Amino acid sequence: MQTGESENSIADSRKKTITGKAIKEETMEYIQLTPENLQKEHICCSMTEKKGDHSVTDKKEWLKKRMEEGLVFYKGNIRGKVFIEYIPAEAAWVPIQAENWMHINCLWVSGSFKGQGYSDELLQHCIADARAKGMHGITILSGKKKLPFLSDPSYLKHKGFTPADEAGVFTLMQLPFHTDVKAPCFAKTVFQPKHPEHTFVLYYTDQCPFAIQYATRFAQWMNNWGQACIVHHITTREAAQKCPAPVTSYALFYGNTYLTNEIMSEKKAEKLWRTYGSQTVQAG
Repeated sequence: MQTGESENSIADSRKKTITGKAIKEETMEYIQLTPENLQKEHICCSMTEKKGDHSVTDKKEWLKKRMEEGLVFYKGNIRGKVFIEYIPAEAAWVPIQAENWMHINCLWVSGSFKGQGYSDELLQHCIADARAKGMHGITILSGKKKLPFLSDPSYLKHKGFTPADEAGVFTLMQLPFHTDVKAPCFAKTVFQPKHPEHTFVLYYTDQCPFAIQYATRFAQWMNNWGQACIVHHITTREAAQKCPAPVTSYALFYGNTYLTNEIMSEKKAEKLWRTYGSQTVQAG
């Protein structure tokens, strides 16, 4: 898989840190995950697995298969969350129509690495790669305001992205390379669910290791509270591209009402249940 840069490329920009009166310049080394190095490298968002947990293993297996379809996972060569994951939109596990666009699954820089310009470096790598491959531009999911696990719309607008389409609280952002290309849009299936009433319906994929862990827990909590709950583990691109939620990594409905893409603790899940489902259980 060609990206226009070597696997162990060095960013051109510098991070400056002050130690006493001296200014020290450091470079961030980046590496690209491949089928060959995937098992020995961490995947940033989840470093290790606890006993009985297979979420990282599942995520790596998902990545390996997507790499055959053009997915790129490019990360800082550090133990932390500095990475970008992107894929040709035709192969993306989201319900969008964006032929010959590159879609960013995740752009994440956190902790002490924030504010150092690493998001810009990761984004520029994706842009350069997409241009080299003759793409029309870049797409990424965001919100009308900041939503959990999605890139901040204010940052994207600052980097030149504009809204291409909207669905509920979600916005499909675009960064076109040309002015004469067809704008991407959400698929017609988005927010057209046909779910049973008084039932929590959860969709998730193996794209996010946190979703893998908490989807099962959410179903168990609802079962403990006597609440009807259906969990859809999306295992194919075709199913993902027909999903009624813009976000497929983790999306929760109550009946046909979309609720959230937030991966919740038991306490938050119980609060949500008491708001929507507990009255139905008591009435039944």
